[in-house]
Amino acid sequence: MIKPLFSHLIVAVTGSDASILAAKYAIVLAKLYRCRLTAVYVIDTATIRQLTLSKIFIQEESVDYERSLEANGERYLAFVEELGRAKGVKVERELRRGAVYTEILAAAEQKNCDLILLGGWERERSSREIIAHAHREIMFNAKCSVLIVKEPGIEALYKHS
Repeated sequence: MIKPLFSHLIVAVTGSDASILAAKYAIVLAKLYRCRLTAVYVIDTATIRQLTLSKIFIQEESVDYERSLEANGERYLAFVEELGRAKGVKVERELRRGAVYTEILAAAEQKNCDLILLGGWERERSSREIIAHAHREIMFNAKCSVLIVKEPGIEALYKHS
């Protein structure tokens, strides 16, 4: 008997439009293949630490910024969970701290995921260079398949699933 193509998916949630579209795509896949889905948001403490060390942030600013990112992460994960619930898909939520690509790869490995879904690059990449770097690192270092979601019709797929 052939093993199912997917049994556990992981989607990286950053709050960008592209990552929300990737989450919708992951929900459709999870429903179609009847597999588990985990949404992961990473508080990028590695970059915060760099900004503090290079004196761009003072310590108090970095603490406030980290708290803000945590609140955003909780909000984005709750939103993805609600998107899943609307389609009858249970979404496990995970908020992690560290370098984005390291934490996404660690979560995928710890959960034995078959597929990592990432939002496609956005047109204005200059403001998202950290995300672009994280995507490259995930693609090169993942031990499972990686899907960059660029499906133009994801809204319709999600709506009709």
